[in-house]
Formats: sequence, structure tokens, C-alpha cells
Amino acid sequence: MPPQSTAAVGSPEPTDPDRRRPRAVLAMHPQLAPQLIDPRTLARLTSLAEIDPAVILDDFTTPEALAALADTEVLVTSWGCPPIDEAVLAAAPRLRAVLHAAGSVKHHVTEACWERGIQVTSAAWANALPVAEYTLAAILFANKQVLRMAADYRERRAPYDWQAAYSNVGNYRRTVGIVGASQIGRRVLELLRPFDLHLLLHDPYVDPEEAAALGACLVELDELCALSDVVSVHAPQLPSTRHMIDRRRLALMPDGATVVNTSRGSLIEQDALIAELVTGRLDAVLDVTSPEVLPADSPLYELTNVLLTPHAAGSLGGELHRLAAAAADELACYVAGLPFAHPVLAQDIHRTA
Repeated sequence: MPPQSTAAVGSPEPTDPDRRRPRAVLAMHPQLAPQLIDPRTLARLTSLAEIDPAVILDDFTTPEALAALADTEVLVTSWGCPPIDEAVLAAAPRLRAVLHAAGSVKHHVTEACWERGIQVTSAAWANALPVAEYTLAAILFANKQVLRMAADYRERRAPYDWQAAYSNVGNYRRTVGIVGASQIGRRVLELLRPFDLHLLLHDPYVDPEEAAALGACLVELDELCALSDVVSVHAPQLPSTRHMIDRRRLALMPDGATVVNTSRGSLIEQDALIAELVTGRLDAVLDVTSPEVLPADSPLYELTNVLLTPHAAGSLGGELHRLAAAAADELACYVAGLPFAHPVLAQDIHRTA
């Protein structure tokens, strides 16, 4: 079963018309708010808290922002929220909670927030769902060698013995290596369970018993690279994970293997990957690169064995509404005096995205 919002399992919805409604403010890119918050969720937010949907902060230093922060108890944040540092906290003496309608909170929740004891929650679990769905599709297509076959078909445009030419493709008993038991990595493993695949997992924070419970065999990263038909990267961007898939580990991968990256471009040594892709030895599905927008002359745009997308695996279009709905669920918990369903804890920040 997919992860559920608290509303899906019966989240507390205060019904007392005289209940306390905390003062809340939106902090994100102003252009993002109408894409993120649909009318239903907006109505829910305004029923739970005193919130002016016309006030959307992306700069905490303006007179309007300072006036709004003075009595704000809850910040509903998303992409574009500025850092909540000591100066912001001084201007927001009543601030008690940050509800992030997106993934990582590292860009705006500072050490000062943890020191004050601000409660933090994130919709990272909700943003993980479309990333995992994208990854599932990429893995199944990769084992079928869809990229190579499509290019081949486009070039031939004539009858051909495809069964003979692609006799070794398919998803039956293939090996898929998942790098990182993050929220996305775990969801990918869950989605892969119905298929006849052998699943490997590398994560330094997971033991063999937990990996087995996730449906995978825990292995070292070198072994995963050497044995996998598809290597899918789901580790966080940390100093310790930079170029974790480097030239040496790319060379370990079997001929015809596919690298899938929906995490961050820095986790793969990109020049080394391009060198392998140019020869045709490996394939790749890349939703992230380094830099995020590649130079116009990058060979990754032209290679037929590469599927390149513009960091679009995460919430896009209508999927954004799930993130705002998740924040509204957490606001209902806060108003009811209950713990968050998806809290972000200070002690976990060093090893998460």
C-alpha cells in the first residue's frame, strides 16, 4: 500500500467553532502558491487557521513580511521560502511550527529553528510518490531496452527479426540495484515487489534484516554495481555521497546496464558516465544532472541511449496538490494538539536530503 496522508486514515479535524485558530502565513514563491494549493485545500487551511491567502512571503525583510511575522505561529512553506534564521525568529516571537509543502527543509530551516524547538514537518513522503512511479517506469523500460529498440526501429523502418536481435531483454529474473533506502528508495522497492526481479540494496544505515523486510538483499556498493542490470540512485546529496557512483564503479557495471538517477546529479561522476554512454556500453535515465541545466552542447541531449528529463520526476502539475493537502493534514494535527504524522527531527538532518 502507498504511504497515506493523515486525512486518508482519519486525521483529527477540529469541529468546535470556538476552537483556537493559530495565525499562519504562506512562505514560498508567490507564483507557486496557486499551483500548489487547490480550492479545496485552501478552504481547509483557512478553516483550521487564520491565514490570508493573499499574503505570500518570499522575502522576510520587507515591512509587510515583518508585520505578518509578528504574530505568526505557523509557517506553511514550500519552494522559495527564504532561510528562517535568527533575525527572522526575532521578528516572529510566536512562531512554533513550520509545515513544509515540499521535500527537503535544509534550504530554509536553520540551526536557529532547532535551537528554539520549532516543530517541523515535511511533505517529502508525498513528493516521493511520483519520483518512485517515474523510477518504476524507467526500470521496467530499461530492462526491456526500450531506448535502444526505439532508436533501432526509427532507423530501420522495415521488417526485422526483433526477437532474435533482442533475445536477452526483459524483466524476468533481472537484477535491480537500489542505492539508498530513502523514502523514495523504499517506495521503489515496494513498487518492484510484484515483478520477477532480484532486488539488491546498498545503504550504510540499513542492516540485512531490514533490507530483507524491504524485499531486497543488502550488499556493498561495488557488488551492487557489478551485479545489477539497472542501478537506480536514491541517496541524499551529502559531502559523503558526492561521486559515489564514480568512474571505477561505472566500469564495474555489466555491458548494457542502465543507470537511473532521480536524486541529484552530484552523486554520479558525470564525465565518466558520459564517456561510458558515448561508447554505447551503458544506458541512462537521468532526471538530474550537474549542472541542473546542462550546457547546450552536452552530448546527453543527443545520445539515443539516454532519456533526459528536466528534474520532472517529482511533483508536477496536479501532483503538487498532494503536497499542500499533506501540509493541511499536519496543520489539523497541530491544531488538535497531536504530534505530526511526518515530523522532521534535528538528529536526522545530517543523513537526509
